[in-house]
Amino acid sequence: MTGNAARFQALQNIINRGPMPAKAPESLDSLWASDVFTLNKMKESLPKEIFKSVKKTIEASEQLDVSIADVVALAMKDWALSKGALYYAHVFYPLTNATAEKHDGFISVQSDGSVISEFSGKVLVQGEPDGSSFPNGGIRSTFEARGYTAWDVTSPAFIMTTDNGATLCIPTVFVSWTGEALDKKTPLLRANAAMNKAAQRVLSLLGHKDIAPVNSSCGAEQEYFLVDANFINSRPDLLLAGRTLFGASAAKGQQFDDHYFGAIPERVQVYMQDVEEQLYRLGIPAKTRHNEVAPGQFEIAPFFESANVATDHQQLLMTILKNTAKKHGLACLLHEKPFKGINGSGKHVNWSVGNATQGNLLDPGNTPHSNTQFLLFCGAVIRSVHKYGPLLRAAIATASNDHRLGANEAPPAIMSVYLGTQLDNVFEQISNGKITGSLNAGVMDLGINTLPVFNKDAGDRNRTSPFAFTGNRFEFRAVGSGQSVAGPLVTMNTMLADSLNWVADALESKLAQGADLDTAVLNTLKELIDQHGAVVFGGNGYSAEWHKMAVEERGLANLKTAADALPVLKEPYVEELFDKLGVLSPVELASRFEIYSEQYILAIEVEAKLVVSMAKTGIYPAVIKYLSNLSNTISSLKSNGIELGTERLSHINGLLAPMMEIVAKLSDAISQHDFATVEAHMQFCAKTIRPLMDEVRFYADALEGEVADELWPYPTYQEMLFIK
Repeated sequence: MTGNAARFQALQNIINRGPMPAKAPESLDSLWASDVFTLNKMKESLPKEIFKSVKKTIEASEQLDVSIADVVALAMKDWALSKGALYYAHVFYPLTNATAEKHDGFISVQSDGSVISEFSGKVLVQGEPDGSSFPNGGIRSTFEARGYTAWDVTSPAFIMTTDNGATLCIPTVFVSWTGEALDKKTPLLRANAAMNKAAQRVLSLLGHKDIAPVNSSCGAEQEYFLVDANFINSRPDLLLAGRTLFGASAAKGQQFDDHYFGAIPERVQVYMQDVEEQLYRLGIPAKTRHNEVAPGQFEIAPFFESANVATDHQQLLMTILKNTAKKHGLACLLHEKPFKGINGSGKHVNWSVGNATQGNLLDPGNTPHSNTQFLLFCGAVIRSVHKYGPLLRAAIATASNDHRLGANEAPPAIMSVYLGTQLDNVFEQISNGKITGSLNAGVMDLGINTLPVFNKDAGDRNRTSPFAFTGNRFEFRAVGSGQSVAGPLVTMNTMLADSLNWVADALESKLAQGADLDTAVLNTLKELIDQHGAVVFGGNGYSAEWHKMAVEERGLANLKTAADALPVLKEPYVEELFDKLGVLSPVELASRFEIYSEQYILAIEVEAKLVVSMAKTGIYPAVIKYLSNLSNTISSLKSNGIELGTERLSHINGLLAPMMEIVAKLSDAISQHDFATVEAHMQFCAKTIRPLMDEVRFYADALEGEVADELWPYPTYQEMLFIK
């Protein structure tokens, strides 16, 4: 089937599609965590002392007693079998942003040829997948295949049900035979432990005696696009790269602001309800759903959870979004910028830290000027972003996220902190050496008797800030839609641990010199804000003035591309940070640079090859056919005495010829591989290949507006964004 024939067949399939019946929703009580081996289910099925031991491991971060594993495994197996599971899988998160799982049956063949269901504690605690076939960044040789998965008891086991059956899924870490982390979970658990240790130091110095383990929390707002699956099959770029490499903007985009928070299309709402039912069964607290700004774009946001569980749930959420879309004849796009000219998709990571005894440590209360605990922890975040801003940028550096950062509500690549008017004023007072009070937030009186008077927030929101305080947490807005949240959380927790240790060292030094606690706190905060206050900014992050001021006056880094940002992982101060806190060894950190750099290069090479292929085999033949038809029509009309100029032929050829010249240059560029360093290869991708791709697109998109619609080979923006 030719390209344009496939396109029109896709449209016909959509037109003839029948309505997707919506199921009557089940009650939340019957759905909630029904497929999760929760603490309550453990309590029902485990002996009292064994349950206490498991609970203590989960809630108090104590070491797992492996002697109880057999009893837990038996209870877990019986529960899984009662849910229809015949297989179990150790689920882990390799350095691919994807989820990996190895399925094994509960079946055990006996000597007489009969079978029984068996699942031992040894199998629960430890698995052995092949460690050589996942990215390892040089940690292992290809022939050294052994790798281990180890049960993460702090994240609950669950049942994943598909039309083909049910599987018991056990969250695990994934490490090499020599002990290096090959996954995203292991560093996250280490980073959280480092942050907990540092936070407890600060809380102890403030006089707290009963201090529960401090944990970080995460609530990640997930943005995504939905496109009819028929279109995807006619777009090689969307199918293989996740974004459109060609496409002229539709006459209508998002300029009317009519999609955002608008009525959810019926087909999409049926899809959303299906997604949410699955999420609720897995104990994932989906809280909010709505239309996003761009046409065809939507958002789902969960309630916050502990960072480790939230990370696992985020991976599940992305999997369910994609798999459920297929059932509804849709494709879920998690690429950061699938369509040029309209908003891209991010994953706003709402992050805080707290515990069961002191509560949310980033909650300012009604009088933040007198909330010593909050000021120290907030100050530590400010120091973290200032001192390690380039590392924070590297944590969200991907080829796809480069398209999104810097416009349309996506933050710029310059890492800064937004505090809001009230906190700006408090830290300004601290810098001046004396805290006198907090600005009153005030009330909102709309002057209409029937409407309530309500309290205003102490500060507005800044949509151009990459790292914004939003009431009782920070929102890291620069994370990409398709990314795992583990990398950013590892980075934020590690940075915070370092800064909290700095705060604790400063307090201890001042207290040892005879200062009282209030004076020590104020002087520590003043020293901190004087050294690191340059990162605080409340204005327009898109403005040229800010970019100039940030770099030239405040010394902040502007790492515009992943090629600029990823080499930060090789900086000695970054290596020292992760190593001294026990989060990533120098070998593990170096492996991540190698892996992420390779992923960046490969992503751009795949896109460039698609550009060449689509231009040569799709766009060029369509334009040639149109030129031939047009030329024949002009000749025919001329023979009948109707004179038409050939200016249009010349204009179209004036777009096609240079496009093909650039395609040839791009094809040559792709074949170059003789680079002295990985960094040089990345810069070549960023500064040579990508601009050539953009040039090809410029001419191709212009040609789309000239060629007869019936001949254009690929579904258009108008079709993909507005036909559901």
